[in-house]
Amino acid sequence: MQKHAACSSIMVGKKASMDGSTYIARNEDNYVAIYPKKFFVQPAVTNRIETYKSVYNGLTEKLPTSGYRYTSSPDLNTTEGLYEEDGINEKNVAMSATESVYGNERVLGYDPLIENGVAEDSITTLVLPYIDSARDGVKRLGELIAKYGATESNGVQFSDQDEVWYMEIATGHHWVAIRIPDDCYAFAANQIGIEEIDFDNPDYYMWSDGIQEFVDEHGLNPDEGKFNFRHIFGTNTKSDHHYNTPRVWYAQKYLNPSIEQNPESSELPFLRKAERKISVEDIQYILKSHYNETQFDPLGNGSDDDKRRYRAISLSRTANSHILQLKPDKLSVEWKCYGIPSFTTFVPFFTDANETDESYSTISNSMNLKDAYWIYEALSMVVESHYNEFIEEDLDYQKELSQWSRQKIQSVENDAASLFGTELTEYLTQQNHEIVTYFNDKAKELLAKLVTEGTELSGLTFKMDPNL
Repeated sequence: MQKHAACSSIMVGKKASMDGSTYIARNEDNYVAIYPKKFFVQPAVTNRIETYKSVYNGLTEKLPTSGYRYTSSPDLNTTEGLYEEDGINEKNVAMSATESVYGNERVLGYDPLIENGVAEDSITTLVLPYIDSARDGVKRLGELIAKYGATESNGVQFSDQDEVWYMEIATGHHWVAIRIPDDCYAFAANQIGIEEIDFDNPDYYMWSDGIQEFVDEHGLNPDEGKFNFRHIFGTNTKSDHHYNTPRVWYAQKYLNPSIEQNPESSELPFLRKAERKISVEDIQYILKSHYNETQFDPLGNGSDDDKRRYRAISLSRTANSHILQLKPDKLSVEWKCYGIPSFTTFVPFFTDANETDESYSTISNSMNLKDAYWIYEALSMVVESHYNEFIEEDLDYQKELSQWSRQKIQSVENDAASLFGTELTEYLTQQNHEIVTYFNDKAKELLAKLVTEGTELSGLTFKMDPNL
């Protein structure tokens, strides 16, 4: 059973972004609203003799003797697996795993999923420390699937400072991957999305060995003369039309507002060229969105039926939202967001660092306002409890910190220009601590203010008539 099975992902090529960065990003959603996450730096290793064993399904793999330093976002409770989810390694290669997708019964009938194969709990751990490029990430994961099979159908994002790749694993052994064109973006939402595969263009497509023969042998291709991965391996159900495709529709509506599309369409394109250059704030907006300014907003003014019709991108059960930004010739930044993304902020972390702040790396199972996870969960609940009264103050707070982040990143980049090696890493580590302190203090300040204001909104308020 997949524990982290309801995510939303976005990828942006370097020519599609405002600043030339590549971006991969995802809301890691869970089945429950409270699911604490840690965030810390895994150190580089050398001369190691170690075998990895998944506590989730028993997968066993001998690890390479050396591995790169990388940022990691595991579950606090690791009794069901690490689920490291996302990070950037010291070679400036980023990874986010996974976007749960689903193969159809036809293809799974001939190549079922493997119980003790490669699953979400292990993917980041077994891949990110050992790759030098996004393309390397696809190759390594593909090799692991060929060796052990896949336990789940998953979408996995990889990026470096030049390329963005998206890999979709559909069955026990078959997958494809596409390089997102530099001038395009893509949005994925729990459904196989990759469309036509050009087997004559290995610069932009990768695939599992024998996938064409597998499809031909079992007569699985519904289209004449083309290989559409979505049509062959994907699903097209009522659940898709209400749970998955509307999220794709909204992201594309935001970045391509002139294009009219049906939110329940099964043919929304996977790749799009946005009508404007995409900023990190645009990506944040999409990950924070809940059909804002449409009749489908669960917090809006539509009918009860419309407000319950579609599953939104931002959820109360978003355990960890992240944006992995790789800049050309600049410092890599991992943006982390806890709580409900709609109500909280993305905190920038420079990933050339030795550690993160203790409020992210060491957290409690229960409410504790020393921990970033719990600070932002508390703030989210208070804002939503009096949404109409508090949302404008909350949006002002988010805007202020977004502006501050840009100023801080620019200042750090200027000061770091003359630093290298250990000196640079130590400087960026210290800057991360300062950034976290500022964000945590601002969040607690707003939380205290809203709790105080909220006491005046109680339904148990009674004002005595002064004439009595």
